[in-house]
Amino acid sequence: MYQELFYAMALTRLTNFNFQQALELYRAVGSAQKIYEHRMDIGEIVRDCSPRLMEALKDWNEPMKRAELELKYMQEHGIRGLTPSDDDYPQRLRECTDAPIVLYYKGNADLNQAKIVCIVGTRQMTVYGQDLIRCFIRDLRQLCPQVLIVSGLAYGVDIHAHREALANGYPTIGVLAHGLDQIYPYRHKETAAQMLSHGGLLTEFMTQTNADKANFVRRNRIVAGMSDSCIVVESAAKGGGLITAEIAQSYDRSVFAFPGAVSMTYSEGCNNLIRDNVAGLISNASDFVKAMGWQEETQRQQALSDGIERNLFPDLSPEEQKVVCLLQQTNDLQLNILSVKTGIGIGPLTAILFQLEMKGVVRPLAGGMYHLLM
Repeated sequence: MYQELFYAMALTRLTNFNFQQALELYRAVGSAQKIYEHRMDIGEIVRDCSPRLMEALKDWNEPMKRAELELKYMQEHGIRGLTPSDDDYPQRLRECTDAPIVLYYKGNADLNQAKIVCIVGTRQMTVYGQDLIRCFIRDLRQLCPQVLIVSGLAYGVDIHAHREALANGYPTIGVLAHGLDQIYPYRHKETAAQMLSHGGLLTEFMTQTNADKANFVRRNRIVAGMSDSCIVVESAAKGGGLITAEIAQSYDRSVFAFPGAVSMTYSEGCNNLIRDNVAGLISNASDFVKAMGWQEETQRQQALSDGIERNLFPDLSPEEQKVVCLLQQTNDLQLNILSVKTGIGIGPLTAILFQLEMKGVVRPLAGGMYHLLM
């Protein structure tokens, strides 16, 4: 695993942070180490590999030296490196076409928690936006005790989402537009430190990477991709929060926005998302939970805590029962994880899940996840 991480780090630099190209190559060959081993004949394995990329893949000297330095820093500072082959890599993000082949992570939160929500919006947040975040996270905590809150540690909506998550006992992840050797903005350093023991910090960038403008847009796809849903609190007609919402929609994630008065500058973007059917309108946590279908899980948890036994599922085949038993133990799993843990191939498993959906036993969620209803 160490070797694979090393080669993946070097590969990222070789492809000049062309995320989609790097991921396509990674998936086609099977691992970064195999790409290195076939660096001189990669064109025979990946037929559509561009001549420019084939030439770049021949010289790994500088990228490997840089990877060695980075690994040393990671070991000294308790930073983990995650590749798509790691179980702890965000499963939802892994399915995206431009997912990073390396993530650098410091923290203690489960990046594959059953419910993950990103909260984004303007850096110029108003009192109205602050009230929305405070009430939303407070009420969501009562309705859904286990949720991971994700944002970008920026001014405004981001930092308030992180702080309210911490105040209400939620773990929260800050996705950074730079390496883990710095915190930007520096004023958020104290909050970031708290998040390390109640969530964590995540980035695809090595140390000594500045918070350049382009990196924030790249960061947004991770925020959107690792989440089940994206909530825009406040936004002007243009802004990073809208970019994240558009990316989330392209990943088939659920997108929601809080409306505001037509005269409010920092509600214009949210109102436009709702008008254009990009985002669903929510006014509180209850609206959101109902739209996501999460109240069913909450009710099930309550029933179990009250000692109420679940009814047996009628008319299930042995294979269907195997899937149901697994989801009873760990709900909301992706198709590939279900396949590995049940030992059923993807093709047959897809047919089984379809039958369970027709019987009202499971429901598909965003990101290829399946949710047990009964």
